[in-house]
This record gives sequence, structure tokens and C-alpha cells, in this order.
Amino acid sequence: MTQGADETVSWDEARATNLANWESRVPLHVDSYGLDRYRSDPRALSAVASRDLEALARWLSDGVRGLDLCHLQCHIGTDTVSLARAGARVTGVDFSPSALDAARALADELGVEATWVESDVLDARAAVPGDFDVVYTSIGTITWLDDLDRWAAQVAGLLRPGGLFYIRDGHPALYSLDEEAEGLVVRYRYFADGRAQRWEETSTYVGDGTVDSPVTLEFPHPLSEVVNAVIGAGLTVLRLDEGDTLPWRFSDVMVEVGDGEWAFPEPLRQRIPTTFTLVARR
Repeated sequence: MTQGADETVSWDEARATNLANWESRVPLHVDSYGLDRYRSDPRALSAVASRDLEALARWLSDGVRGLDLCHLQCHIGTDTVSLARAGARVTGVDFSPSALDAARALADELGVEATWVESDVLDARAAVPGDFDVVYTSIGTITWLDDLDRWAAQVAGLLRPGGLFYIRDGHPALYSLDEEAEGLVVRYRYFADGRAQRWEETSTYVGDGTVDSPVTLEFPHPLSEVVNAVIGAGLTVLRLDEGDTLPWRFSDVMVEVGDGEWAFPEPLRQRIPTTFTLVARR
């Protein structure tokens, strides 16, 4: 099989394939996400949430303290719990029942109050009760979705008037690169055309275990599509930034730069973005 090969699939097939993959990742991630640090230190926050809270401080004078926050695609809840520790009233949403079981168990063990909702993010507005001051999603999320207009409509529907939407994710330019090349070599499709890209990886991005369901079907989305979907849902874009570090090792060429972040070595670092961050308001 050619990694990243284009494939025409239905959403139901893509969803079922990806759900099996994420279900099989859960026990590996529970063992490898460093959960003991949250148990031993009641002030511990995930590196992802800490970085995102710093970015959100520009728009929220008291951070997320006292705000109702919906975390879409929350996985096993380490970032959700971190946002709750920062003072938010949190609702975590994910399509994986095993991930939500792990998230709920972690929150209960830590004495963190949280609401957990099992739902596809594309159906989140109908599944999640109430509305929110902040809708949050971060790192490794929208490549799993085939329809960003529908996704953005869910975000807008969950926000209260004046509410803030925040997303940080891997940059689509990064995802077009050959992860096995020593330099920056474009290998995969950048633009969306309705087709998925098929991958088969027995490992996951953290830990040393083997994934039982290794196939994933992911959808490229150029940056313009992300921005236009948010605008089309009626949100006002406040800021768009691009970053040069990443909270996982995309390529063996990358070097660790601290705080769980990885980057290309110079001079490659100045030639390609690795993340984007978008903030918008309803």
C-alpha cells in the first residue's frame, strides 16, 4: 500500500475506520500520556493547554476562569482537565467511547468536574446541551473531518453571542511534506478534492505499543478552506498565526526544543510552518 494514497470513500466508512483506530489507541495513550503528573501535582497542566491558554490570554482578560468551555475532539481528556484546572466549566466531546471512559475516569480520580458527551464533532450542536463562552479545539483534529463547512456550523451553533472560537492545529503545508525525507520535500496533496488519504501505521504518536486497527482515512484541508469555513459560519476572524514548532515529532529530522515541542533544525525551520492558530468570535 502506498502511504497517503487518495481514496474515494463515504463518510460512514471513513468514520468507522478512524473510530476503530482511535479506540485501539486509547489504552496505549493512557499508558503513555504521563497521567501520573496530573495525579501528583494538582496544578499540572498539559503542555498543549498551557500554550493555548497563553495565546487565549490576549482575548480573555481573566483567561478561561469562570467561563463555559466546550472542548471538541477531546480524546482522553488531559487538555480538558487542564482547562478545568485553569478555571473553566468544561464539556468534552469525542466520538470514541473508550476515550471518554478514560477521560471520565481521570477527571473523577482528580476530583475535576467535567461533562462528557459522546458525539461526532459534525453533530455536536444537536448532541451537546447548552451554549458556551469558548469553543476550543487543538492539535490533530480537522484532518479527520470531510466537511469543514458543517464543522464550522457546529462551532458557531455552540457559541453564545460574543463567544470565542479557538483552534490550533497542524499546518496543512506541513502535512503535504514527505515525513521520511531529509529535507523539505512535497509528497502529498495539499488541496481538498473530496477524497481521503489512506494511511496504515501500527504505531501511534506517543509510546511504543502497537495499534490493533492501523488504517486511517484523513482529509487534507488547505488553510484557505479552514478560514473560509469559519467566515461562512458567520464568525469574525480576529487573528491567524502560523508557528514553527509542533507537539509531536512529525519527522525524524525534527529536534526537541523543550516543553514537549519539536521543530525542524535551521535553516529548515524558517522555510515551512508547522502549526496554525485561528481565533474567531461569534
